[in-house]
This record gives sequence, structure tokens and C-alpha cells, in this order.
Amino acid sequence: MVKTDNFVNSLSGRVAGVQVKTTTNFGGSTNVLLRGSKSLTGDNQALFVIDGVPLNNDITNSRAQQQTGVGYDFGNAASDINPENIESVNVLKGSAATALYGSRAANGVIMITTKKGMKTTGGIQRKGVGVTLNSSASIGYVDKSTFIKYQKDYGGGYGKYYGPNGDEFFNTINFNGVDQQWVPMTEDASYGAHFDPNLMIYQWDAVDKSSPNYQKATPWVAAANDPITFFEHPFTLSNTVALDNASDLGNYRLSYTNYKQKGMMPNSELIKNNISLNGSWNVTDRLTVSGFGNYSVNKGTGRNATGYNANIMTSFRQWFETNVDIKQQKYMYDLTNRNITWNYNSPFDQTPAFWDNPYWIRYQNYETDNRNRFIGNMGATYKITDWVNIFGRFSVDTYTALEEERRAVGSYADPFGIGTGADGSLNRSSQGSGYLRRDISFSEYNYDLMANFNKDISKSFNFHGLLGMNVRRTNYSRMIN
Repeated sequence: MVKTDNFVNSLSGRVAGVQVKTTTNFGGSTNVLLRGSKSLTGDNQALFVIDGVPLNNDITNSRAQQQTGVGYDFGNAASDINPENIESVNVLKGSAATALYGSRAANGVIMITTKKGMKTTGGIQRKGVGVTLNSSASIGYVDKSTFIKYQKDYGGGYGKYYGPNGDEFFNTINFNGVDQQWVPMTEDASYGAHFDPNLMIYQWDAVDKSSPNYQKATPWVAAANDPITFFEHPFTLSNTVALDNASDLGNYRLSYTNYKQKGMMPNSELIKNNISLNGSWNVTDRLTVSGFGNYSVNKGTGRNATGYNANIMTSFRQWFETNVDIKQQKYMYDLTNRNITWNYNSPFDQTPAFWDNPYWIRYQNYETDNRNRFIGNMGATYKITDWVNIFGRFSVDTYTALEEERRAVGSYADPFGIGTGADGSLNRSSQGSGYLRRDISFSEYNYDLMANFNKDISKSFNFHGLLGMNVRRTNYSRMIN
């Protein structure tokens, strides 16, 4: 399978009738539909089952975010599955799925079988422990051909709205007793004056005392570094080590995977650590016991905001001044660790009119999240006769998750912001700052007991039956502060 931050993405195009709907968000969620939606209001996603353990695949994004509003895409819980441990994937649809897993499999089942200990390597009989090492690395870049094209002829402003005759592009401001021409910094568009390198204008970098251009006019030209230079080269590193062995008495496999992904935006990173152990033991000719356990720790930093007003791309694609140099914005943030924006209310009011410095957003108004998860089972099969066996199994899926969102003091304050929504979304508030955390815990326990019958009554007639029971206990809590 192709290595991605979410193994579910690799199912796309591999099975007929399986719709895989992905997002372009860093570490974003993926929906899997088997032959379309079946419910207008419920969950249409397929049920994931790994070695007989039904998996929770919740998407914990706020309601606002799921409705294309403000928020973060924290991904779907099935992304915890380590693709390095997968042996095979099968899809069950219709009655075959519901017969095994009941009503919650009405949308189909994605059945995952993990790798087991092997007696051979490359078809050659092996003695002793086998060691497998897998490493991969990839690097990416921003495709400039698909990014927005910026015109380089006109600078910041909404048009000819200034001056006594309404035909001037700049603000005339009396600064230190002298009338000066300032670019209209409150106007987050580029319908202003035609660029002219011989024209000296006071711009955003002339406002703050820490700026090298403080109270200095600079040439009226297009920026040397437009928003395309904001993005970084993403890269992914994945390393796996596995120990396995098998004999006539049983088998085992122990593996560890470290996955690290750096995003395209500054201060964005996903780290996943996964350790897995499974095995089986033939206690007697009639009794076999088996077990599987997987523990994962996933941490995310700096996922991109979605929606409109909190999304940096909203500024870059719609509300921006082409005279603003992104590298100079970075220089001023690195120099001061303050929100020195290009979008001041005025030289006398150094609060953001609409937009923060993009580096302030990425390093001060960022999110963090983590999820610790254990998935496992223990089972035993006892062969009563050649045609009857009893199978018992206990399985568990449990995790705790923490999602944190920040908005630092000094950020843009939207007078029409709604603050923290009832569903736990942190929008731009009238205070311009805030903190939100979601504590989520989930656990599901399944107890299965089944009797399997397989008897040849005659050469042309066979009796095959299954009789069993299942007890399921589920606990879920979500606290928002």
C-alpha cells in the first residue's frame, strides 16, 4: 500500500464499489462509502474490523467545521491503523456484513488482517527469528502552476476613494507634523495605485519602531516574495522494525513503527508511534489460543484551519495587498515575536484591521492534538470433534484524545465574532484571544462465544452452521473547556 498519514486513503481505486472521499487538509479525515450513501442523517461510513476487533472511526471535528465552517480537521480515528502491519484487506457488503457484525455493518465492513509470524522468507524455510527493516522517505513541494497568479501592476487599496476630489489612491496622514502619503493598510485588496519605483510611499513596515524601515518611505513596487514563498517543503519519514518467528507449535510477530510528517505550512507536524504484537499457540491438538495487541501514540501540531475567516488561504486567495513581502512579514515576526501585520487599522492604531501576520497565526494561534489508543483481543478455539469447535474471544478498542485550540492575545478581534460555539468551535471573538480544549475518551469491549459446525452428511449434502452470542459494552465521553 502507498504510505500516507491515513492508510484509508490507499483504498481508493482498489475495490469496486468503494468510494474513498479524502480532503486536502494536513492529516485530514477520510470517508469510506460502499456503493453510496444509505442514510440522509446517519453515519454512512463502513465499519472497520481489524483481526476481529470492531474499530471506532469517529470524526471529532466540531459541527461548524464539518459544515465547511471554522475549525480544524483532526482526521478520522481509523487513521491510527498502521499500514506496515496489514497483511490483507477484504470488503464485505450486504447480508454478509450484517450477518457477522449486526446492524452497524449495514454500510459494509472493511476487514483487515494483520501480519503473522512466518516460517519462510522468500519461499525458503527459515530457522530462528526473522528481522525485517523497512524505511521510506518522501519530499514534496508547492505546485506553482496550480497556485493563484498575482498581478504585479497595482498595489494595496480599493480604488480612488481618497482626497478631496475622490481621485487619490493613498491616505494623506499628518505624521509628526508632516503630511505623508501612506498606503491604505486597512484595505485588504489590490485595486490601488499603479506601481512606480520612483514613487516613495510609507507602508506597513514604517509603523513599528522595531522595523528597519520605521518612519521611512519605500519605493512603490510589487513584493519580491508573494504568498507562494510562505509554504515550505513537506517531507515524510517512516521506519519499521519487525521480529517474527513460527513453528508447528505457533507463531508470533512484534513490530514497531515511527512515522513523522512535516507539513507544507510552517509549524505543522504529525508524529505516530505504533507498537504491535500478535501470536498464537497450539496448546494441544484440540486447543489453540491467540492474541493481538496494538498500542499507538499520535501527536499533531499546526493543522491548517478551515472555513473562511480563520483560514490563511482566505487572505492569500482573496484579501491581500500585492505590495506586501511575505519574507519581510516573517522577518518582523522572528525579530519581535509580536503580531506585526501588514493590515493595521492606522499608523496610530497598530491593531489588525482584518488580518494577522501569517507567521503569528502559525506560531501563536495554532492547534495541538494527541490520541493514545490500544486495540487488542484474546481468543481460544477448542476442537470438540472433527466437525464441531467452540470459539471464545474478548476484544477491546479504547483511546483517550486531547484537542487544543489557541488564539493569542494581540490577535485580530472580530466585532462580529461569536466566540466559542455550543459545539466546541473556537471562532474569532470580540476579545481577540481564547483557549479551548476537548477531552475525549472512548472504550468498547466485545465478548464473543461461538460454536461452528461443518459436517458432510453425504457426498452431495453438507451441513454448515454457526451458533453464537455477543455482548458489547461502549463508553464515550467528551468534555469541552
